[in-house]
Amino acid sequence: MADTKIAAILRAGAYSPNHIGNDAAILNLTCEQLRKRGCEVKTYSEEQLIAGAVKEPIIIHMCRDQRSFPILQAFEDEGKLVINSGYGVENCTRERLTRILLGSGIPYPESLMVNTNQTVTEQMERIGMQRAWIKRGDLYAMHKEDVTYVRHPEEAQEVLQEYFLRGIKRAVINRHLDGDQVKFYGVRDTDYFYYFFPFEKSYSAKGDDRASAKKNEETRFDLPKFRETCNRAADILDIRIYGGDAIIDADGTFRIIDFNDWPSFAPCRVEASAVIARSILAEIKKHK
Repeated sequence: MADTKIAAILRAGAYSPNHIGNDAAILNLTCEQLRKRGCEVKTYSEEQLIAGAVKEPIIIHMCRDQRSFPILQAFEDEGKLVINSGYGVENCTRERLTRILLGSGIPYPESLMVNTNQTVTEQMERIGMQRAWIKRGDLYAMHKEDVTYVRHPEEAQEVLQEYFLRGIKRAVINRHLDGDQVKFYGVRDTDYFYYFFPFEKSYSAKGDDRASAKKNEETRFDLPKFRETCNRAADILDIRIYGGDAIIDADGTFRIIDFNDWPSFAPCRVEASAVIARSILAEIKKHK
């Protein structure tokens, strides 16, 4: 692999809210793993990619700036190897993600996709959607306000108005789901899958915190089916290195509520970086 030249592109800080260090850490650890295996890896910022500085034939990246997408896609169309796919990363922007997962039968909350200047109270009331999550539909979250919990349609309308005033034109409204939140990380086409329950609490029907009805370790759900569903979602979205969140209700039913390209793998990054590096090397071998 001594002749293998790889560009590794860090995520722009604006798209790593509260996770700049974690996002950089997993990419840097992956680069170390690749260098140990004889690859020549040069690290770039996302701004350098946009400026045209990246020339290597293999690109691994954590890009989320929408200006990066057409550049990465053009690299792929030229025959370069890009991980994750530039097309796949664009698929993970909120409205595309929602349409693709719902359209593919992946368990996902009932959702509305709306213009931020439209009235949604009647539409929400018609389908019985009270508590919900409002999420900007165009890009990835950049601020905590880009994902907002609301308790009733009138509050949802107020949040949409705020989005409109901020220049956000589209939003996704996900029905709120009661249950235990589970976070997951995976690498498609490998045996690697890591999950954990980040909280001992979840939202009650009144919208306040309550102790979870079950301890996390006692939560029962079909783990093989859950893992298979996450890998299938990654395949449908064209994402190799992925993570996300799901809600598991009292009877074990699960629904994915968020799906991300190349997350931080914060609780498992050392082990994950070795798996990611091996996956990248396998893709390089197939590509050659």
